[in-house]
Amino acid sequence: MITLSLENQTARIDAGELVSFQKEGHEYIHQKGSPGWRSSDTEMFPIIGPTNETDFMVQVPKGNAIQDQHGLLREMDYEVVSKNETLVLFQKTYKAGTLVKNSKFPEKSNKQWLIWPFSFVFQKQYELKADGLEITFVVSGERDMPFMLGYHPAFKLHTNAPIIKAEEKEIPLDAVIEVGDRAYKISDCEAVVLKDEKELEITTKGFGNFMLWSPEANMICIEPITFYPYDVAQRDLCQGFQYLSADKEIFTVYMKPVSN
Repeated sequence: MITLSLENQTARIDAGELVSFQKEGHEYIHQKGSPGWRSSDTEMFPIIGPTNETDFMVQVPKGNAIQDQHGLLREMDYEVVSKNETLVLFQKTYKAGTLVKNSKFPEKSNKQWLIWPFSFVFQKQYELKADGLEITFVVSGERDMPFMLGYHPAFKLHTNAPIIKAEEKEIPLDAVIEVGDRAYKISDCEAVVLKDEKELEITTKGFGNFMLWSPEANMICIEPITFYPYDVAQRDLCQGFQYLSADKEIFTVYMKPVSN
């Protein structure tokens, strides 16, 4: 467990997973073991969305890749690259063609192993700043590698009627729960505010969209995404890829507690 601290803020990270973010003792992150999702954050990479209808195959320029829902990155372990009192940098490295064990096999998938035909390095950095927590993702690898990226944090709810504000739209929790596992889509948006007992502003760069998901009324996932997977049939998931056009692509998420 790594703890970052700065003035009245703390963040705790367990093997790359954000398990706590507090300001003045107020907890913003869903606690593992509470009702709802079993995790508190993860990434969706190199794909977003389910693949069961295509026998867990995704079309890529080098043929087909075997990918379970939300990709193989979450099946890999982070290593710590560097850290200090306010910052920690994690990294995962993948070599093209390496088999990765699928934790969903055999209960939820018929594929024991996942595979991706491109090499990549994926970095995730947490940094506490004066007014919030910045999370930076750096994707580097083979030129023209296709990928999608989604960040999947879960937030603890302290009231019965939280609101997610996206530009001029206010979305009640009931609307998110009603959509179910497909997740509530927010297109062309780089900032939302979770209005609960305390407000939390979430701003992004590089993603462009959000989706919202809530399995229980005590939590909500507010997920920055590069592509909403339910816009297409699973066989057409490749339409959601962007391609690595430089040595690296950088994406950021900033969680800023707002006084209210």
